[in-house]
Amino acid sequence: MKIKQLLIIVVTVLILMLLNLEMFSQNKKQKDIEAIKSMCGCYEVTFKFAETFNYSNDTTYTPSKNKIAYALEWIDLTNKDKNNIIIQHILQMGNDSNAYIMKHWRQDWNYQNRKFLIYDHNNKWNKLEKKYNSTRSQWTQKVYQVDDSPRYEGSGTWARIDNKIFWENTADAPLPRRERSIRSDYNVLNRGNRIEITENGWVHKQNNHKILRSDTANDVLIASEYGINNYVKVSNEKCKYARIWWNKNSEKWKIVRDEWELVFEQNDTLSLKANYNDKPLWDYLFSDEYSNKNEIKNIINNFIKQN
Repeated sequence: MKIKQLLIIVVTVLILMLLNLEMFSQNKKQKDIEAIKSMCGCYEVTFKFAETFNYSNDTTYTPSKNKIAYALEWIDLTNKDKNNIIIQHILQMGNDSNAYIMKHWRQDWNYQNRKFLIYDHNNKWNKLEKKYNSTRSQWTQKVYQVDDSPRYEGSGTWARIDNKIFWENTADAPLPRRERSIRSDYNVLNRGNRIEITENGWVHKQNNHKILRSDTANDVLIASEYGINNYVKVSNEKCKYARIWWNKNSEKWKIVRDEWELVFEQNDTLSLKANYNDKPLWDYLFSDEYSNKNEIKNIINNFIKQN
């Protein structure tokens, strides 16, 4: 066989291999999208947390009590394009027109994202850009507080093994709301997150480490905890009032998201105040008093510490 013919065969085989690889990648990406979208809908949720190990040198150390809570939650597919999916959680307390509705946390999923806002400590985040190969074929989950301020984010691969569909990541985060007012001995929650799609919904498992961090010393591990948040899908009709509320209020919160995106773009380091005039940010944004772009922009800016 002539060298020219051999080269043609080799090149043809390589092209076919690349085409097959690209087709596999696109098929996997579509399956990933379907897994993420499957988290949307109406869910009865059980939140459980238990402190598992104590590493503190304080002989008077008292571990957090076991925490169990229940909720009905509408999880809305707020936006989707080929590389970005926005999912908004809405709590519904009550089953009639007088039900109390509250905007809950938000999760954004970005494909092959390279730009991160990494939590440091004491309400401070640092911008980080990763190399392409480190996030190739991965999805970044970006988690936001109820007021759409940042919380934590990290990248991982959706895996399908032994009939399990799951995504895993480890990321530093601020104290959770359940401990923010009762614990001051740690200031970083290192979260080991696993999201797994189940037959009747999905589950969020957490292996977390409570860490004390400062600018002048090494991290100190205070304790570990295990968390399991189980989302069981129910009829969308049960979340009727949450859906009505979100349809009415979603445009305002799009303005809030857009203003935060500008803040993220303009700051390599972001430090936020816990309060402004003795009120947290969510207290302002949850009010109907703040609804247009300028009002929302001004109140968000009041919570940004100048570097």
